[in-house]
Amino acid sequence: MADSTTAVPEPRRHDTREAILFGGVYGSVLACSMVAALTQYGHTSQDSRRYDAVWLLVTALASALAHGYAHYIAERAPHRRWDALRVLADEWPLVTAVLPTVAILAGAGWGWWPANGVEYPAFTLNIVLLFALGLVTARWSHRSWPVAVLTGLVDALLGVIVVVANAIIK
Repeated sequence: MADSTTAVPEPRRHDTREAILFGGVYGSVLACSMVAALTQYGHTSQDSRRYDAVWLLVTALASALAHGYAHYIAERAPHRRWDALRVLADEWPLVTAVLPTVAILAGAGWGWWPANGVEYPAFTLNIVLLFALGLVTARWSHRSWPVAVLTGLVDALLGVIVVVANAIIK
């Protein structure tokens, strides 16, 4: 029988850099995928772009919730009262990574720029974000500049794959 004074172990916390890389890459690829899916049918009105922005944000929040919950359940250890909220809060990089794309779509919906063709700047932004995340995290890990650039290029390739797949599917 366990002693009631036995402390519940602290669940494994993800390193901030690890969380930023994972969440940033996941969020940027998610944003590319969602923009591709939402623009597949050619809806380019301001109303549809505002809808797209909201839908992307809801999808990012749901993805963060699902991922955080999966981490919480996967630990298979006794949990303290607020561990679930802490694990969910650790998913902030995923949601943060989609916010620039949400802003691009919302801006098109509010008439700040043309609603038609806004997916191309969104794709470009996310590919640049993927490259930057790969480069920065590789440098954080003390990788050489050539390796860091290669890592950034590989991360950016994820976004390019989504864009190419979207073009082929259309």
